[in-house]
Amino acid sequence: MLRGLSSVVSFLTIIPTGSSDLSIVARHMYLFPLVGMALGLAIGSAAFGLSIFLDPLIVGLIAVALVAILTGIHHADGLADFADGLAASGSQKNKIAAMKDSSTGSAGTVATVLCIVGLVVALSLSEGYDLFLAILLGEIMAKFSMVLMAGVSQPASQGSGSLFVDMMSRKKLFFSGVITLVPIMVLGSTAGLVIFGAGVTVTLFLLAISTRSFGGITGDALGATNELVRLTSVMVFVAV
Repeated sequence: MLRGLSSVVSFLTIIPTGSSDLSIVARHMYLFPLVGMALGLAIGSAAFGLSIFLDPLIVGLIAVALVAILTGIHHADGLADFADGLAASGSQKNKIAAMKDSSTGSAGTVATVLCIVGLVVALSLSEGYDLFLAILLGEIMAKFSMVLMAGVSQPASQGSGSLFVDMMSRKKLFFSGVITLVPIMVLGSTAGLVIFGAGVTVTLFLLAISTRSFGGITGDALGATNELVRLTSVMVFVAV
């Protein structure tokens, strides 16, 4: 388990703690929320401290920059590719080809910019301990959303997405859900449960869109879900 967790950390962050073998990462995908918890604690604590001295908008910008740095913008690239695929016209094959294109189109650029700006603005609406919680719960929920999508979907094609789907089981999904719900219920209380419900809803919505457009999910769909569920979670937190 420790070897798997170290590989998951390497996959989700820029910290080279374990093997880069994707099959090991996929086998231990259910541990994603633990890495989200660690990221949330680190980034949330930094934002909490900075909010004492700096303007909320600047703190929000720094927090988002820290997310990008620590994660290596890994899943933001998935969001851009996913948006390009959705915007492409024609058959599912054409959409998948557009999604796999290494260049980023206008849809991907707009989606990424809107997501980043939305997250900065949403975080700027909180400060102190509330800002810490928003970041922490958002990261945990974002990572669980990928586990949930892999556990209830089918792959659109062979690739990283299919590997995660094939190695996910109901037992692993349940365990990951417990890992997610405990801190959300303990720390977030009612707001945490609303965040969980909203995150699950967005995940299933994106799954439906991906299935209709591509015939299933891909690694880019998982990455896009991470980004959009993080944004949704923070927005819900500041709204309730």
